[in-house]
Amino acid sequence: MSAATATVHTAEADARISPRAHLRHTGALIRRNLLWIRKDPESMADALLMPVIFTLLFVFVFGGSIGQALGGGQDQYVQYVIPGMIAMMSMTLSQGVGTGFSQDFNSGVMDRFRSLPIGRGSVLFAKISVELMRMLFATTVLMIVSVAVGFDITNWPGLFATVALSTAFASSIMWVFLTLGVIMKNAQSVQAMGFLVLFPLQFGSSIFAPTTSMPGWLQAFTDYNPLSTLADAARGLMVGGPVAHDLWVTLGWSVAITAVMAPIAIHKFRTKS
Repeated sequence: MSAATATVHTAEADARISPRAHLRHTGALIRRNLLWIRKDPESMADALLMPVIFTLLFVFVFGGSIGQALGGGQDQYVQYVIPGMIAMMSMTLSQGVGTGFSQDFNSGVMDRFRSLPIGRGSVLFAKISVELMRMLFATTVLMIVSVAVGFDITNWPGLFATVALSTAFASSIMWVFLTLGVIMKNAQSVQAMGFLVLFPLQFGSSIFAPTTSMPGWLQAFTDYNPLSTLADAARGLMVGGPVAHDLWVTLGWSVAITAVMAPIAIHKFRTKS
């Protein structure tokens, strides 16, 4: 059977499944993925340790010098970097959806799923839902550690709005990594490609330090970097400052990435042989 014919049959099969059945299938697959995490708790190590390590590293290694540049000290840097790290978590942990997807393909699990009368979209949405839960867990850990190192939460609605914005952005980025999980041969390749994407976006942004001292060409890059607008929107929401421009730019990036990458990921998943 050709890829085109397989795509037609898959689309027809999906069309026969009601929206209610899609939701039921998605719920069952979410439960399956959560049970897998329960069986393999080591898969949560990155969500647990990454916020701890990065917070302690940047606050105590760079906090003094960058804090002085901000006109304060380490305490000033804590207020600056923590909102940015929420933005960082939204992208870093999104990579897990691609590596997990690739592992499922290589282990034969996806072949089993595609042989069952379930909506193909349910498989993708369930994977994204569980990874968003992992991200929210990591964000909770991050906030606990941040309070321990001196972060002052004065605006709880702003914190919840930041988490919601980061979740929206993370869900869009996950479509990129789902696509990589389908087209790359193994999880190691997904990780390598993810690193090439994540590294310049994270460090070429305003997450860890202000961009005013960067060279002009790098500042131009940071102006269009969605992680910069997400980090700046998070700071405005949590500690005060301008919000509207960065908020709308981040939402625009989220919608645009989803609109482009979601159809590609679904198509690649349906036609993968």
